[in-house]
Amino acid sequence: MTALGLALVALPALAFAWAYVGYPVALWAWTRGRRPPAPADPGTWPEVSVSLPAYNEEDQIAGALDHLLAVDYPPDRLQILVVSDASSDRTDEIVRGYADRGVELLRLDERSGKTGAENLAAPHLRAGIIVNTDASIRVLPGSIKPLVRALEDDTVGVASGRDVSVGDSTDATGGESGYVGYEMWVRSLESAAGSIVGASGCFYATRHDLHLPPEPAELSRDFASALRARQHGFRSVHVPDAVCLVPRSGSLRSEMRRKARTMARGLDTLWYHRALLNPFRYRGFAIELFSHKLCRWLGFLFAPLGFVGLALLAIDSEIARVALLVAVAGLAWGWAGLLTSEKRAPSGLQRLAAFGVATFWAGWIAWVQAFARDRMATWEPTRRKTIELESSEG
Repeated sequence: MTALGLALVALPALAFAWAYVGYPVALWAWTRGRRPPAPADPGTWPEVSVSLPAYNEEDQIAGALDHLLAVDYPPDRLQILVVSDASSDRTDEIVRGYADRGVELLRLDERSGKTGAENLAAPHLRAGIIVNTDASIRVLPGSIKPLVRALEDDTVGVASGRDVSVGDSTDATGGESGYVGYEMWVRSLESAAGSIVGASGCFYATRHDLHLPPEPAELSRDFASALRARQHGFRSVHVPDAVCLVPRSGSLRSEMRRKARTMARGLDTLWYHRALLNPFRYRGFAIELFSHKLCRWLGFLFAPLGFVGLALLAIDSEIARVALLVAVAGLAWGWAGLLTSEKRAPSGLQRLAAFGVATFWAGWIAWVQAFARDRMATWEPTRRKTIELESSEG
């Protein structure tokens, strides 16, 4: 029983320890002192097409377009295409109001999901560089040029921006800001090592030839973009100067559903591109892909086994009994915070516990959906808060 219990506890502990601590530390040690040369401006700024899929975004779409139209990029070299995924609210009407400023609308008559909508939009994107973003995201004025500069390197196929989570620091999803910052740090280390393994779905650019082939509608195009780039011999890089502001949803339950959807689609995407996990062919990229993505997700799959292992160890060990009691109490406290978060945002440590419970539950749901082949091609965007970005940027 002792050996089995230790093994069950070790499975999730080692998976999380390597994915969240060991792997970033190894990357830091490997890339220490490496500073990639700053890319220069191109002689002439190339044409850029911005693809913005939207489904029932009447509250957000105008703000997104206003920020895109204000970017520091030659207007005559910037195409902005909104892809309305059969929206049934005023989204299309609002977008048409921007037609005199060059904004184009592609209306889909049937729901296709985000990736499906992007597939259908691809032939309408004219430029050699495609920038992908979302309706609830706010792109800062100087953020497109850094993506274009990164793609001036012939070895780079995908350039991913830097997400900055913004919102009320006291809301229920306040822990998301720290996690996003950590994720951006890991991507900067991966970029210094050679290539990131997934782009930011909020804001990234890719070469037209890599963007044009359709991706199965149930997959995540942002994650798949870096995988497809590697298959074609390109690197994908993190661009810290390409900043986009990502409003938090403010609801832990909404955030939990978003995480479950993202992880489930990520698992499907990784399975579809599983050949890239072969270290004999893809070497360092395969190790990064395993460590950053699969190892994290395996930790969620193995997490319930850790509780079983602690229960087995508690039969003979006082320390294990205390650890099990603490774990159960923390879980119950987090659940209580999650269940009451819609009425009253948890504070202090309970907010972190609730955020952790929401994250773990989302990870478990994602695995259940993946095993059940419960594919989510249809798209219900996360409804994020509308915020005053002028005050948030500071």
